[in-house]
Amino acid sequence: MKGEKVMGLEEDKLEELLELEGYEDDLDAFLNDCLTDSVNPGICMNDLCSYTTEVEPDNAHGWCEFCEDNTVCSGMILAGII
Repeated sequence: MKGEKVMGLEEDKLEELLELEGYEDDLDAFLNDCLTDSVNPGICMNDLCSYTTEVEPDNAHGWCEFCEDNTVCSGMILAGII
């Protein structure tokens, strides 16, 4: 993946989010698009869930409609920008 690496579950979820949002392995393009928007893609952090939704850039505990829990994290946080 291009750009700064993150570790563990966060890295796996960020890679999954990039793929689901059509950025494949292009973290730089993803971040460029996110930096100019008031909402960003987020992904559920539960291991068996891949629910994505739009969240505020600094949201680390967004609502997952699938898990019914506050487990959605913004891609900006996963990338270590916020």
